[in-house]
Amino acid sequence: MALNGIKVVEFAGLAPGPFAGLVLAHYGASVIRIDRPSSTTRDLLCAGKRSIVLDMKTASGLRVTKNLIAQADVLIDPFRPGVLETLSLGPEVFHTSDKRKGLNDKLVYARLAGFPRNGTHSAMAGHDINYIALSGILSMLPGTTDKPAFPLNLIADFAGGGLMCANGILLALIERGRSGRGQVVNVDMVSGSRYVSSFPLLNAGGGFWEGPRGTNTLDGGAPFYDVYTCSDGKWMSVGCLEPQFFAQFISKFNGVMKSSGEQGSWSPSRSTQFTKEDWPKLRKYLEDGFRTQPRDFWTEVFHGTDACAVPVLSPTEAAQLLGSLYPKPHPELSRTPPLLLQDEIQTLDPGKHTADILKELGLSDEEMRQLVTEGALGKEARELERPKSKL
Repeated sequence: MALNGIKVVEFAGLAPGPFAGLVLAHYGASVIRIDRPSSTTRDLLCAGKRSIVLDMKTASGLRVTKNLIAQADVLIDPFRPGVLETLSLGPEVFHTSDKRKGLNDKLVYARLAGFPRNGTHSAMAGHDINYIALSGILSMLPGTTDKPAFPLNLIADFAGGGLMCANGILLALIERGRSGRGQVVNVDMVSGSRYVSSFPLLNAGGGFWEGPRGTNTLDGGAPFYDVYTCSDGKWMSVGCLEPQFFAQFISKFNGVMKSSGEQGSWSPSRSTQFTKEDWPKLRKYLEDGFRTQPRDFWTEVFHGTDACAVPVLSPTEAAQLLGSLYPKPHPELSRTPPLLLQDEIQTLDPGKHTADILKELGLSDEEMRQLVTEGALGKEARELERPKSKL
């Protein structure tokens, strides 16, 4: 696979960090997740990863952590700014500078924060909805006239966070191939959300976004770019922006209305698309029309055309259509395909591979016993070392 031989250390965290690690693991990187002792995390973004439990508050646990990072190509830091620095695991420990030789100057040190590291919110807790709020994009999203709606936690956590982090890591690895040196990759989800939202933000106040929410072409204002409810309560998506596509859509739609006797006294033509004062009538016409038939009927009407109208599928329906219960790694690479999909939903138990990873690091039996004695592997490991009483 494309990233075979790349060693990644990922500190366990919430969605964006694990997703960045998952992208790398899907394409062949060896990803070791460091979990806290007694962790109860249920991370589903774990395909191809291994887990070691380490308590970095113990001297031996911190030593092993530092050793892991010193042998890695990539580190994914999901904590608030300064957390790893307080543990003496900051980038200055690993990167060579004028003042000292680092432990691993080839390390790509990826730091994934919520708010900008140098901004006034840097020390605050937050989540996806807070990051897109500060990015400026939440104010532009569809919703009601009273307030915008948020698209799950996709924009900040996964697009502006995890995916942007993985992209930065790959860029740094490419540059390392020329310079032989690693570097710090700084990602924050406010800035990442702004970057993936470049198109709407650069058009704010003009083009597609001239008026208040719900009046513009791409935020539900245009009746030819919206979702409609069918007679069975399911939905159809309509996105015929271009005139030639709208012409096909409205011709097909009018044909159904006419053949079923539902056309009424007014029907739109292809020129209606550009007559904004007719949009309210067009919207009602489409709403009433779609409600006359079930979703699968409309699916057949528009299938194979350029009308830009397809059904809104449930996760189960989408899995059946695309032939996989799980989202496939993407993009596809022709010569170095990604990791094969798993057969069932799996989680990665914290510490499942602790012993194997410690052996790979070359720790002696005595060093392993010291880890257990100091509690660096958690109370569970200490219990395992206790001699069992004889019955």
